[in-house]
Amino acid sequence: MLTVHEINSIAVCGAGTMGAGIAQVTASAGFYTILFDLKPDILDKARAQIQKSLQQQVEKGRLAQPDADAALGRIRFTTDAHDCIAEVIIEAIVEKVAAKAALFNQLAELNHSEAVFASNTSSLSLSTIAKAIQHPSRVAGLHFFNPAPAMKLVEVVSGEQTAAWVSELLYQLAQQLGKTPVRVKDAPGFIVNRVARHFYLEAMQLAGNNNTSFKTIDTLLEAVGFRMGPFALMDLIGNDINLAVSTSLYEAFDKAPRFEPGKLQQHLVAEGNLGRKTGKGFYNYNK
Repeated sequence: MLTVHEINSIAVCGAGTMGAGIAQVTASAGFYTILFDLKPDILDKARAQIQKSLQQQVEKGRLAQPDADAALGRIRFTTDAHDCIAEVIIEAIVEKVAAKAALFNQLAELNHSEAVFASNTSSLSLSTIAKAIQHPSRVAGLHFFNPAPAMKLVEVVSGEQTAAWVSELLYQLAQQLGKTPVRVKDAPGFIVNRVARHFYLEAMQLAGNNNTSFKTIDTLLEAVGFRMGPFALMDLIGNDINLAVSTSLYEAFDKAPRFEPGKLQQHLVAEGNLGRKTGKGFYNYNK
């Protein structure tokens, strides 16, 4: 069985906002990190995102410049899946069981027999993903929150077939990454997304039914202690991803009205206005 002290390399698959953030976290903690994505332009954006984030920490006095340079230097950016050789593989790709299972099965053929496969899924069943993978006992959830470098909480999710040592390994790894891990059993939305879903859905209902502006709602919630308002946060996460989580919970709970996806967000996704990554969402970032 692999121990946390034997982890030298971590592969992060999917270089979107979340994947890039996770790669920054693992590299900053001293791990050699492989950041993989099929699209070179996405990797270029990820590199720029990580450089900007690290530099902001330097400017705020939270990180020394040599440490920032070293963290970036520990990341290998690649479009070749064959480069993803590591003790722990974290996927942050599209929220589709088939895609995640296919990726893990491909990488299982390339990696050591004790390599651990962690999904950053925020809405899919870990047990369902694991059943489609060659080694289901080595599959678990490692759910980070956006923005990954700043948010401390990480959900360590055990599926029906997850081995106890795998869950413990990921729990200890999260601690080494400077995070606050919580152990969670596989269930729709786990803990945070199930509870927080109404942070988004109620806000969209309020905006749609009462013509209250997105900015007004965000400002009010930020004023009472939330780090970001719901609309700014949905734009950061990606409206497509946020909608997928709502839809998954809606279906998992037999279309309970309290989980019905917001029409405002459905329209945005249909129009391709996904948030910061496309330049427009609830807010316009192209100004």
